[in-house]
Amino acid sequence: MISQTPYSQLKRDIASKKHPILKIENLKKAFGDNVVLDGFNLELFEGENLVIMGKSGSGKSVMIKCLIGLTEPDSGYVEIMGKDLLSLNQTELNELRTEVGFLFQGSALYDSMTVRENLEFPLRRHKQKFGVVNDTTPLVEEALNNVGLLSAINLMPAELSGGMKRRIALARTLILKPKIILYDEPTSGLDPITSKEIIELMRNIQRQYNTSSLIITHDVDCARVVAERIILLIDGINYAEGSFNELSNSKDEKIRAFFKN
Repeated sequence: MISQTPYSQLKRDIASKKHPILKIENLKKAFGDNVVLDGFNLELFEGENLVIMGKSGSGKSVMIKCLIGLTEPDSGYVEIMGKDLLSLNQTELNELRTEVGFLFQGSALYDSMTVRENLEFPLRRHKQKFGVVNDTTPLVEEALNNVGLLSAINLMPAELSGGMKRRIALARTLILKPKIILYDEPTSGLDPITSKEIIELMRNIQRQYNTSSLIITHDVDCARVVAERIILLIDGINYAEGSFNELSNSKDEKIRAFFKN
């Protein structure tokens, strides 16, 4: 295993003041002879924006699916808010998922539902978290206001631009007020201007809600703006870790490859 880049002072400051809200230890996953994760480790601290970067096929999406219980790892340990994810039963897992928001790469809105109905869906599935929700309008309008799209409340997904769909998907994620948000390529497929808007929205959400965010991206501009810390997933491991400046100035060619224009 190649030595990791030394932890930045920023991480040491975070670690000294806050507790990890999410932890992965020695995570391994293979599909036949294809080893995707080969002992991957990370800690996400409260209120932190942590970016994971890796080439296509490096295991980023597999890792995030392991975090929400969609893929079972071959071995390793995953802890979310003090709970051992791999030991939870289905009911416990579903309850934990209400605390973990997931922004899908393709937004994953329900095409047959209006924007309002898309946002109401998770509320109706998780009534216990909010009590019996008879009138969901205040929560729906609050979530849409947070992403600047209250005017789209009665539109269908087909009437939305790509950037609007991403914002609505983020509003649907926020409506359950999760403590952790997992972003899967949040700027993928968007034009540069819309990408900047989504990046700024992510920063505003962190400031407003003090969420802990794990962001998978290959967008260098996104990483530069939102990351307090970056982990490079190479060869199935957290090959390097540090601030944007630390990694972008590395002399290691495997690391520098991520930051070349």
